[in-house]
Amino acid sequence: MAGQRHLVECLGGKNAVPREWRHTVASVDRALFIPDVFEGGDFGVEPEAWTQVVYSDVPVVTQVNDGRETPKGAFRLSTSSSSMPSIMLDMLGLLEVRDGDTVLEIGTGTGYNAAWLSHRLGDRNVFSVEVDATVAALARQNLEQAGFRPTVVVGDGCHGYAGGAPYRRIICTCTVREIPRAWPAQCPSGRIVTPWGSNFFSGSFATLDVVNGEARGGFSGRPAFMWDRSHRAGAGRISELYHQEEGAKSTTDIAPQNVIQDAPAFFTSLTVTDAWYRWCDAGDDSGEATLWLFSDDRQSWATVEYLPDATTYEVEQYGPRALWAEVRAAFLGWHELGKPERSRFGLSVDGDGQRVWLDDPHNVIGRP
Repeated sequence: MAGQRHLVECLGGKNAVPREWRHTVASVDRALFIPDVFEGGDFGVEPEAWTQVVYSDVPVVTQVNDGRETPKGAFRLSTSSSSMPSIMLDMLGLLEVRDGDTVLEIGTGTGYNAAWLSHRLGDRNVFSVEVDATVAALARQNLEQAGFRPTVVVGDGCHGYAGGAPYRRIICTCTVREIPRAWPAQCPSGRIVTPWGSNFFSGSFATLDVVNGEARGGFSGRPAFMWDRSHRAGAGRISELYHQEEGAKSTTDIAPQNVIQDAPAFFTSLTVTDAWYRWCDAGDDSGEATLWLFSDDRQSWATVEYLPDATTYEVEQYGPRALWAEVRAAFLGWHELGKPERSRFGLSVDGDGQRVWLDDPHNVIGRP
């Protein structure tokens, strides 16, 4: 396991391994959970390159487009992976498992995270739900090969898994737009950790403590996880979404890069929940760039052209929605609140659904 030692040393050099997880990380060989062929790697063709990737602190995409055959040149949406080990450890640090805890994992993937949990807590305390039957079957094989037999079931993770409830911890390895009510119900006195957000900004961990079935917590981190399949929305190449239509032209004095910084983008994502952006550099030395905005239904788009040293920027908006106007309104609303950092926001989930608040649970900002 020389390669595994390399991964452990790499993670240790980043101070990414909590003390209580050191033995587990060193003991579970990541290679047992990576297929011979993945996006950008093929053991049969380049075994040394395959090994280098597997034992590095990088994500490994193991499925695209939900496993459907993808024609050459078509858009490839990553739909299953082995996550970046340091990010997995970030989540496990937030989860704060204790010996004897029962854990429900949403999104089995390759089984690597379930193996860590099984090594630490024992097979009987680990339950994992995977929506894709093929992915689940491969995960079971990987886990058995590594010597673990947690409960792996096929199903919609938004429903949790009542068969192992109640749980002390729930960890979700895909991004969700809202916390399913089944999770606090099945973890009535414990903790939930999940990537959370909307298409405009999904780079947050939500860490929620649950008391009597009601969950409350805050946001942290900068994760980049795949979407839960029932929450997935817009994606694609610009050439597939923009067909030389001519939109309404205007200008703005807001530099486009300012609206996609973490704090304002997080705030914007609370109201602009069904649109996403892409920042495209000109690809030369000019420093110019374009901010593209797209609605999830592909009916509307907007662009804001960035020029260095400019004080006004050209805007073009097309479709039934004025996307830049929506983003601009949210950005100005964030300014009016005093430009709060993401750490000041919280999330509550109860029988009435989820709501985001600023500083105090009674100061509700929205119900995204």
